[in-house]
Amino acid sequence: MRQTLLAAMAVLAAATVSGPCPLEAQSGRWNADYLPNLPVVTQDGKMLKFYDDVIKGKIVLISFIYTNCPDICPLTTARLTQVEDQLGEAVGRDIFFVSMTVDPERDTPEKLKEFATAFDTGPGWLFLTGKPEDIRAINSKLGDRSRKLSDHRNEIVLGNDITGEWERDSALGDLNRLVMTIRDMDPKWRDQDHTPGSGNAGDVLIPLSPQPGQAMFKKICAPCHTIGVGDRVGPDLRGVTERRDRAWLSSFIRNPAKVRAEQDPVALALAAKYPGVHMPFLRVSEIDAADLIAYLEAETSRLSDAPTAERGHSRHHQH
Repeated sequence: MRQTLLAAMAVLAAATVSGPCPLEAQSGRWNADYLPNLPVVTQDGKMLKFYDDVIKGKIVLISFIYTNCPDICPLTTARLTQVEDQLGEAVGRDIFFVSMTVDPERDTPEKLKEFATAFDTGPGWLFLTGKPEDIRAINSKLGDRSRKLSDHRNEIVLGNDITGEWERDSALGDLNRLVMTIRDMDPKWRDQDHTPGSGNAGDVLIPLSPQPGQAMFKKICAPCHTIGVGDRVGPDLRGVTERRDRAWLSSFIRNPAKVRAEQDPVALALAAKYPGVHMPFLRVSEIDAADLIAYLEAETSRLSDAPTAERGHSRHHQH
């Protein structure tokens, strides 16, 4: 039976969270009595107290990552940058993003800075590390008690320290719904009348089409790549089917780490050009890879036929 990455991700999202899941702390509320006030270090090398400086009085979105993650962490972070785009100026003012490393032994502030820079994250997003025992104590309270890096939680934690509302959610599902869930953490937002907009950070760059591979590109590729708009986290993919052999593209899409390990010069050049985040291993099947390649080829052809009609703006924060 054909098992696509999209199906696997759908199963993952359904298994981990079916919409927001309310959380109950052992003390009855996730506050200063429950969340550790241990020291942490930001990607800029700044020392903070976890509860006092990161959580207290804020609405927060917390994810769990490590910079050497070979699969889901880069995709989760890339999709959260799309959420950051949709929330706009609210990030850093009303809502704060926090990415906790689960690998504090290796994730230094410098490594976290490189990782954050690769995703062009704004000042309202902290990447935190610290003493291994302190980070593990914090992560444990937040629900990540994994002993192996590959087993760490892929869910995100949403919380409002003032109201005491805490939930788990996923960055792998519908991003519009996730944005509304985050905004609903703010009582002032809930009290206002909001008409749903048509914009979606996941839909802006790539228009819908019946071309095979389009849905998969939008789900797993568009968070890091554009077609004809410019580099994002990774390179712009317009014309990639003309620059690269199809067999090479299929191999790299299916297992980029293996191609890099074989010292392939093109793969190594890409890793050197985009050092902050390497393309992860997303378990794409050979059929899925062929669909993605066909979609990239069709989009390149379409853009070449109408070069002035398909212009957009690459993701760039004005901070």
